[in-house]
Amino acid sequence: MSKHLAAVLGTGQTHHASRRTDVSMGGLCREAIDRAMADAGLDWPDIDAVVLGKAPDLFEGVMMPELPLADALGATGKPLIRVHTAGSVGGSTGNVAASLIEGGVHKRVLAVAFEKQSESNAMWALSITPPFHMPVGAGAGGYFAPHVRSYIRRSGAPDHIGAVVAAKDRRNGSRNPWAHLRQSDLSVESVLSSQMLWDPIRYDETCPSSDGACAVVLGDEDTADGSPGSVAWVHATSMRTEPTTYAGRDQVNPQAGREAAAALWKQAGITDPLSEIDTAEIYVPFSWFEPMWLENLGFAQEGTGWKLTEAGETGIGGRLPVNPSGGVLSSNPIGASGLLRFAEAAMQVMHRAGEHQVPGARTALGHAYGGGSQYFSMWIVGTDKPGGRR
Repeated sequence: MSKHLAAVLGTGQTHHASRRTDVSMGGLCREAIDRAMADAGLDWPDIDAVVLGKAPDLFEGVMMPELPLADALGATGKPLIRVHTAGSVGGSTGNVAASLIEGGVHKRVLAVAFEKQSESNAMWALSITPPFHMPVGAGAGGYFAPHVRSYIRRSGAPDHIGAVVAAKDRRNGSRNPWAHLRQSDLSVESVLSSQMLWDPIRYDETCPSSDGACAVVLGDEDTADGSPGSVAWVHATSMRTEPTTYAGRDQVNPQAGREAAAALWKQAGITDPLSEIDTAEIYVPFSWFEPMWLENLGFAQEGTGWKLTEAGETGIGGRLPVNPSGGVLSSNPIGASGLLRFAEAAMQVMHRAGEHQVPGARTALGHAYGGGSQYFSMWIVGTDKPGGRR
């Protein structure tokens, strides 16, 4: 039986900020949902099912938030699925929603993801001693800094590459009206002069802690064909996982990420990602992860990703614009950050990205990772139907 086609009909997101004390968790989600529904031109009776993504419950201390949020999400009397794959959860939420349509289970699905970090302490939540696992004890930055040092040693990348990424993404974020940080005046020099937090990661090379939500409405082929506006066709989806620790694990270039990317390119019929992808929204919470993930995804050979960054090829106008929205370095509501990457990719090929639109973008990558670089989710969306179908 052939797979049904799925398409993004509309996207919506909140204004991201350090503290959104003006809304509850339900209000935060509805802000994104209402914008996505309006963008898609649909109303509540049109939605068949809801998929909710949320990072670890300890981040806010509200266990199983999908239960009290069911009414606000419009899920009363409808299937409601909760997804959790650590920081990659937003991407996984989009993939699960797409799979429900591609499998012929539903015709229209609402995907929602959120985080209200102001009501939490993520550093504490990431530093507890879990049963049967090695504790992190240092939060995300302390955990990932040794991986960055390993990448620099292995690749021979110059020390300023992280600052190049941070300045680029924050300048991109200044064009995005929804972004948390909008720093148009950030320069490589000012980033390099910012405080060192976890060597070699500096303050301005680090993502913020944000309150925010994102919503995406997906529909089947009939719904998409009848949509009054442009849509983003889902060309391929992929998810892969690996354990946190095992003998020989490569945390600089994780196996799960490489295999997820290979499966994604194969499904989409892409043989040269650097030439065939017009723009990419890649999950970069610390600036050095841009060159690392360029290699992990297959855009560059191992040890050479930083050369694309240094040459300006990942800027808007470059060969592969990465994070034209400003990315995770500009807005980081953790549970929603992956879905934001997926939604922003869709906005690019729907040509609805406003001031951060990449001219002529027709094929885009959305990417997310989570945990200790062990959960990966990705999708490719395009202006045209996949496989040349009309």
